[in-house]
Amino acid sequence: MNIEILLYDGFDELDALAPWEVLAEIARARPDVDAALVTLEPAREVLASHGTVVRSQRALSRAVDLVIVPGGGWIDRDCAGAWSEVQRGVLPAALAHRHARGTIVASVCTGALLVAAAGLLVGRPATTNHGAMDDLRARGADVVAARVVDDGDVVTAGGVTCGLDLVLWLVERFFGAPLAHRAERELEYERRGTVWRATAPV
Repeated sequence: MNIEILLYDGFDELDALAPWEVLAEIARARPDVDAALVTLEPAREVLASHGTVVRSQRALSRAVDLVIVPGGGWIDRDCAGAWSEVQRGVLPAALAHRHARGTIVASVCTGALLVAAAGLLVGRPATTNHGAMDDLRARGADVVAARVVDDGDVVTAGGVTCGLDLVLWLVERFFGAPLAHRAERELEYERRGTVWRATAPV
């Protein structure tokens, strides 16, 4: 399974790097999993919202099984971040294109607004940072107050720390509960919130 976390200037560090730590360990344990930090462009340095510089490993693949989109910079309308990327339009278009080709799209925090801008949340259950719920609703989503909302080919998570709940749920969904529980124990994070599911996983 090819899993990529899509970075962009102004992304929130915890949104991306908490899921990354789990996925990197899963990829070491399972030869059938490839996990990478990616950008739309070829590998480059990305400046995150709190000043961390992260170098992506490659460009977003044309064929990717699962892409995770972090948030950052939406609520403050920062010049770099999710708000800026929605205005630019390139990243949402890339998500829409891959989703149409069968990619499962997941988001953390205000990454959901990028998913909404891709046209993937109209009339669908979704969640985001509590400070952006009205914005998500205005873009046509059926907002659910939950840490993780799994609607099959689109999965969204609430603010910041919900990235851990998201990635642990995705590990459980795709690779089984025992592996997810092992990851929980290694993280010493054993209080995951409930996952809201509209349908059976696809």
